[in-house]
Amino acid sequence: MKKLLVFALLITSIVLTAQDVEKDKEAIKSVIQTAYVDGLQNEGDLDKIDSGIHSGFNLLGIDKGTEMWVLSIEDWKKKTAKKKEEGKYPRIGDDLVTVKFLNVDVTGTAAVAKIEFYVGKEKKYVDYISLYKFDNGWKMVNKIYYKF
Repeated sequence: MKKLLVFALLITSIVLTAQDVEKDKEAIKSVIQTAYVDGLQNEGDLDKIDSGIHSGFNLLGIDKGTEMWVLSIEDWKKKTAKKKEEGKYPRIGDDLVTVKFLNVDVTGTAAVAKIEFYVGKEKKYVDYISLYKFDNGWKMVNKIYYKF
């Protein structure tokens, strides 16, 4: 009887943990959609950007050879605000950005999302977005990408 009880508790624990991971994955997708796709890419909405992108976030890119560059979220937001002032936001029609989630991997309070990034129907990038779960929820903290 004790073995059966221990087995039942173990199965219950596994099921609850799996449910928590699925909730985290959905929360991560929501953060990326709201802060990155809607806020940063399509609307230029600084409040949406701040809702899901940590102030220490950096976009990392590579140049020729072994050189890398870094764009902080603060600098990216300045560029976004300028584009909004110039009337480049909101994006519409064939300029609208959408994403397809290929994978979301969660371990505790750390996660990585792999997404395809489209402008209109054209696939432009594959993004790898790192996130941490803070007391106030999931936040994007880093991004690398591959450009097609």
